[in-house]
Amino acid sequence: MRPLTRAIRSFALMTALAVPLAPAAAHAATATHGRLTYTHGTFTASHQRVLAVAGTVNARDTGGYRTYDGRTTRWGVLYRSETLSALPPGGVTAVGRLGLSRVIDLRTPTEIQYDGTDRLPTGVAATPHPVDDTGLYFLMRQVVGSKDPAYQQATLGDGKAEERMRTLYRGFVTSATNRAALGAAVMDIANSTGPVLFHCSAGKDRTGVLADIVLRAVGVPAAVSEQDYLLSSGLRAASDKALRDQLKATGYMQNPDLLIPLQEVRTDYLSAFRDQAVQDYGSFGGFLTDGLGLDALTLARLRAHIVG
Repeated sequence: MRPLTRAIRSFALMTALAVPLAPAAAHAATATHGRLTYTHGTFTASHQRVLAVAGTVNARDTGGYRTYDGRTTRWGVLYRSETLSALPPGGVTAVGRLGLSRVIDLRTPTEIQYDGTDRLPTGVAATPHPVDDTGLYFLMRQVVGSKDPAYQQATLGDGKAEERMRTLYRGFVTSATNRAALGAAVMDIANSTGPVLFHCSAGKDRTGVLADIVLRAVGVPAAVSEQDYLLSSGLRAASDKALRDQLKATGYMQNPDLLIPLQEVRTDYLSAFRDQAVQDYGSFGGFLTDGLGLDALTLARLRAHIVG
């Protein structure tokens, strides 16, 4: 498949805009550890947190976060990443070393059709729990494919892209289908007997929300969980810029910076999800039980599995 065709295809996946364009840029993002600086703050990512998995830039461990009662989330138990559909053989081998008992795929069937199924080690299967993208998949195919600067500006400019993202995040709460998928994913994590990895396309929006749900449910403070969420922007920065540069060079967009709000994670996006959960269910706890259908036993198993 030609690189541009692949770029446009992958570009349309959800709001992920994730495509393995330039190997050098992808390697730089994977190897970036220590202090990461990006638009909305800084966060320290250790070598232990960011996984060295070829074919990924946003694969990481959720261990090492302190809970309200002074305990810590376990390393090597729960991982988050972008899609695993583009892993080279070395990446599959690296995933195999994680000893996964389960992979949870939050992508929609249409995304999987275009992007491909996960490339996983023998004996590891992906469990689908698709979370809807509120039509952004097809919107982005239309916007980028148009090559029309005026249409692109009218669709994404002047805060429209940001509002589409906030709508997406509110939809994680307001959609019964999305709540069922997220609840089932949490149940799978709670009931697993070994390490679990979950992902969407870029590992930032649906994956970020699921990570926020799980971390807060086991007692990690909301502010700490938010920092884990924001880390995606720093890890994805090089590959996201490479995509924008390619779209400009090939004439698909005169102003590819219109895409930045769709490529980044931002505090106000996460707040849209959190605020909607409280608005609809009274509290985060109410969202867990009444919104996601998680009972006390499931939440206790989740904490026992993740917190040391």
